[in-house]
Amino acid sequence: MYLIAFATDYDGTLAHDGRVADETLAALERLKASGRRLLMVTGRELPDLKRTFDRLDLFDAVVAENGALLYFPASQEQQLVGAEPPPALVAALAARGVAPLSVGRGILATWRPHETAALEAIRDLGLEWKIVFNKGAVMLLPPGVNKASGLAAALQALGLSPLNVLAIGDAENDHALLQASGCAVAVANALDAVKATADVVTARDHGGGVTETIDRLLEDECFYIDRAAERRRVALGAEPDLVIRPQHGSVLIAGSSGIGKSTLATMAIEKLAAEGFQVCVLDPEGDYDHLQNAIVLGDAKRPPLESEVLDVLEKPAAAALVVNMLGLKLEDRPGFFAALLSAVRDLRARTARPHWLLIDEAHHMLPARSETAEAGVPAALSSAIYITVHPEEMRPSALSSVETVIGVGPKAADVIAAFCGATGIALPPLPAADGDDTVLFWNRASDRPPRWVEVDRPVQEHRRHTRKYAEGSIPARDSFYFRGPDGRLNLRAHNLSLFVQMAEGVDDATWLYHLGRGDYSRWFRDIIKDDALAGEAEAIETERDALASRQAVRAMIERRYTAPAKAAP
Repeated sequence: MYLIAFATDYDGTLAHDGRVADETLAALERLKASGRRLLMVTGRELPDLKRTFDRLDLFDAVVAENGALLYFPASQEQQLVGAEPPPALVAALAARGVAPLSVGRGILATWRPHETAALEAIRDLGLEWKIVFNKGAVMLLPPGVNKASGLAAALQALGLSPLNVLAIGDAENDHALLQASGCAVAVANALDAVKATADVVTARDHGGGVTETIDRLLEDECFYIDRAAERRRVALGAEPDLVIRPQHGSVLIAGSSGIGKSTLATMAIEKLAAEGFQVCVLDPEGDYDHLQNAIVLGDAKRPPLESEVLDVLEKPAAAALVVNMLGLKLEDRPGFFAALLSAVRDLRARTARPHWLLIDEAHHMLPARSETAEAGVPAALSSAIYITVHPEEMRPSALSSVETVIGVGPKAADVIAAFCGATGIALPPLPAADGDDTVLFWNRASDRPPRWVEVDRPVQEHRRHTRKYAEGSIPARDSFYFRGPDGRLNLRAHNLSLFVQMAEGVDDATWLYHLGRGDYSRWFRDIIKDDALAGEAEAIETERDALASRQAVRAMIERRYTAPAKAAP
């Protein structure tokens, strides 16, 4: 389930003239039996609601007083979300003849036409309180309190995200509730302004519309997901259809090493997190430690723990989590990944989160020939972003859920061809190569063939692989080897920290041999993928003083990579 919670207004939505029909109560019971959470979000004060409606036991939480008060029927616990009404405001309203006037735990309520007197009282007292309308009702509330904020507080207590809520309402004070939810539904009797902003408008009114919505949700959840997808889409660029949408298939970003896959992924993570989606980045090589506002678990010296990953993901407020697997041995990473993915699948079943998984080095984590990979791939892994150099080496069951393919670099067309070959689908017409600043974008659900497009850049500057190359473990084939002029040595530096340390210890003849051959600048450019570092090294490689050149190379590495500066003696 993706829409794992159902939030309903009371008056004018669930109830008609204050009464909930038996048909609607039966629908609520069917919804509860499906395993979904049920919330009521109402402008009513709690004592009045209890007198009017005796089935609050059906609800996991009640947001009363238009967001100012939470009530949990199972425990009878109440929580005030905003501030209590100031006595001076109550007195000022009474002095202006505002009646009837109801004083709640965090709300003041009256009826039209007293909104002018209420506004004058707030202004004269210099308060930040605000007025909210509910058809004929006039509600006075503390700043920042509305149905959306109350829903968020209730969902925080339940460990759920607003993006996994279907909300239904009818009046002005339901706007915030509907816009904060993953899917917004207006009943047939709703105000026109509410209908205009809803994803779905019911055919029936009041409780009949609630019953209609529940039954359709239980029968075909995708109906509501599809209609809300446009509002919840995430734009990757300026073109209208250059988007990704939740529960609309996975995304494959592929191309050769060092040509922008991580930069594109960083941009996507930024945008998803900004829209409230929870993103879990499964990072085998420490490429995403730089992500701003992300929680990072694990590093080159300490592997992440499954329990701490799940602890973070249990909190809906955690927008982005990076699971850095550098501290695990290479041969242990696929097993850890499979076990964690299974646990995340169980978490998704309970909370519908994390909303998106980003799986880097996907051809290693989900290899084509692996029983572990097959067991670890949930059948409904639809909202995932796979990053890989070799899509043809990925598990076909993972590729089968991919809706959007993005090829990066001069061989981007080969990405489309490799994907089609691995999944057994027909190769679409491919355009001629384009400029360096574009990617080859293909949405399989669209009628448009693959095309070159410009995508947005990440807000943060992506320092690719900095931690990995500084203190991680580069594969043997890509490591630097100090061998010397006679090939008598075979000293392997599998990261920049070791390179600096070994450079201090090798003899002058060995150091100058590699310096004169341009081996250092070549390694920095081809393997470390740092053109600026390579350019500085080239300027030093004409130096024949062993001590001066060692010090210069060490200084430029330490200036650009903090980890070697700490590790070097």
